[in-house]
Amino acid sequence: MRCSVLHTDSADGIQAWNTGTVSGDIWKSPPNFGLLFDIDGVLVRGRNPIPGAAEAFGKLLDRSGQLAVPVVFVTNAGNCLRQERAAELSKLLGFQVSDDQVILSHSPLRIFHQFHSKCVLVTGQGLVEEISSDLGFKNVVTIDDLRKAYPLLDTVDESRRPSNPVSTSLDFPAIEAIVLLGEPVRWETSLQLILDVLLSAGRPVEWQARVPRPQIPILACNMDLLWMAEAKMPRFGHGTFLVCLETLYHKLTGQELRYEALIGKPSTVTYSFAEQLLLRQARERGWKCPVRTLYAIGDNPMADVYGANLYNRYLQSRRGDSPRPQSCESILVCTGVYGSQGEVPTDPHESVTQTVFHGHRDFKLDTSLVEASHVVRDVGEAVDLVLKKEGGMADDVTTPGVGK
Repeated sequence: MRCSVLHTDSADGIQAWNTGTVSGDIWKSPPNFGLLFDIDGVLVRGRNPIPGAAEAFGKLLDRSGQLAVPVVFVTNAGNCLRQERAAELSKLLGFQVSDDQVILSHSPLRIFHQFHSKCVLVTGQGLVEEISSDLGFKNVVTIDDLRKAYPLLDTVDESRRPSNPVSTSLDFPAIEAIVLLGEPVRWETSLQLILDVLLSAGRPVEWQARVPRPQIPILACNMDLLWMAEAKMPRFGHGTFLVCLETLYHKLTGQELRYEALIGKPSTVTYSFAEQLLLRQARERGWKCPVRTLYAIGDNPMADVYGANLYNRYLQSRRGDSPRPQSCESILVCTGVYGSQGEVPTDPHESVTQTVFHGHRDFKLDTSLVEASHVVRDVGEAVDLVLKKEGGMADDVTTPGVGK
């Protein structure tokens, strides 16, 4: 579906929209839909591009080589800076992807201003301090900082135990919040020290006799239990690390670990953040037609599909709130976690709804939320499907493997 008002090239920057589809249609009306693309399992597998990804995006470019629709890339990866991922995508897809089009699992932390001045323990791997600074955090403590200040805490690996008597840093600041950016490299170290901080109310000298209340706030990014890289089998994600942390905390305290916020797909926080970036893109390009439909394309039923359907439910409850989108449709591809051989199952409904629930503890299983609006073979078919639904392809163009 598209706006009925036609626009021609003009001084305010609205250009004719040439999709480059097989129909060769040229639309001169601004788009009233936006696209959210997952990356791993949709565009790439590890470091290897998925065949046809660049060609699919060629259908979304105008004559000048710019995207003709609002697009964001929403990934639960987080052990890098958005600038790095934007550069990788630009090279992969053959057009300029801006930093503001890339939403990593931790990107919505930019709006959690109340924590930016607190002393926060940040875990993950890679450029943890640089990422934290880019997000707005001003007082960051890493796991390595904590190990150095409290050298007797990390004892699983005997080679890392101090060989000589050491003292604890008495002036080390109390930890006021914990930010879990992504899976760490040494899980046993991070699990031990995070629990030490939680059970000591931020000063890991000794555990308190009673479980500290209120609990130190935890902001956790990326709940994916599994993700798809070069291997033919899914690999453990940060969601698996969270399961370990939650299980140990409950075993030690008899209480549930609580989160201040869970960020990344399928959280509505992430989809709301993505929506705002899409709307801003439309404004900056001079597209005056309101974005009414969002299409979320991903490979993971428990993250991409669940999240898109959950956000669609939220949008439906706010229906009529202009100029907000009215719906969010989920499109599941078979090149990643789901159907990793790239073929559409004969019964997509059964293959999705009969699977074991891999979602996070705080997101309860609802079979209607893990059933995709559409199931297709790959990102190329996903783009074809959207263009056909929005009037951008000839009627005789078919989209193989569409679930419904």
